[in-house]
Amino acid sequence: MLLLPHHNRYPYSSINARSDYSWPEGKRLAFYIGLNIEHFAFGAGLTHTPTVPIPAPDQRSFSWTDYGNRVGVFRLFDLFDSLGLPASHLINTTLFDYAPDIVAGINRRGDEIIGHGRTNAERHGYMWEADEARFLAEVRDAIAEKAGQDVRGWMAPWMSVSHVTPDLLDEAGFKFLMDWPADDQPVWMKTRKGRIMSVPYPLELNDSPQMLVRASTPSEFEQMIIDQFEEMLAQSERQPLVCGLALHAMVVGQPYRLRALRRALRHIVDHPQRDRVWFTRPGAIYDHCVALPAGTVTGG
Repeated sequence: MLLLPHHNRYPYSSINARSDYSWPEGKRLAFYIGLNIEHFAFGAGLTHTPTVPIPAPDQRSFSWTDYGNRVGVFRLFDLFDSLGLPASHLINTTLFDYAPDIVAGINRRGDEIIGHGRTNAERHGYMWEADEARFLAEVRDAIAEKAGQDVRGWMAPWMSVSHVTPDLLDEAGFKFLMDWPADDQPVWMKTRKGRIMSVPYPLELNDSPQMLVRASTPSEFEQMIIDQFEEMLAQSERQPLVCGLALHAMVVGQPYRLRALRRALRHIVDHPQRDRVWFTRPGAIYDHCVALPAGTVTGG
């Protein structure tokens, strides 16, 4: 028998063989928005680009990403306000000093900050364990000090992890992570000193890979959002599910993409079965699941 390397964080579990439960007020589908608000170094490190990269310092790509922090994110705040939608924000901590208006907008809305590293110009999965532990503590402490929130959730820049990242997150006080897109329900993951919850985060229903990598149009992404929501709403009759929508300020913050996103979100908030939908944030999903009877949530 061939034994493949395995992470041993959670056992295999068929979604059809799990305990049933509901979200608050008997709702069946949890819907949340995860907005990535990212900061890049000028002429150094990793970056996003909507076009062919040019040699460093590549001011085109830097300026395009900075558009998200100067314009796009505030257009998105306005959109969420107009629809009465909560959101969570995966934010690089270097933005706390660079763009304090963003943090003020998040706190004004009462939204949740998810730890998302210092900058998306770097990945941390290559770090030695002691360096990674300091890195996670630095992010945690910056969110508490600069944003006034006790951070509980984590999403790594570029979804980069090391073999010990879940252990270090647990030991640093994080309660859940979002960079293991293996399920449509929360899953407990084992750590060397206990456990940490994986809250579903979409790699597919994500504007960056869909529109920057796969070249989907805004209208195509709009239809993806609607189709994902409709199918998961139907499937949630059998199981409680989490429908996350991953966005980036510099991607859907562009006006022509924002218009398509507005149509998709309007479809969701005006849905005739919205009484079956819990419009929420990842931290609230964690709180609900951790309060369920032991063994209800699958995994470690």
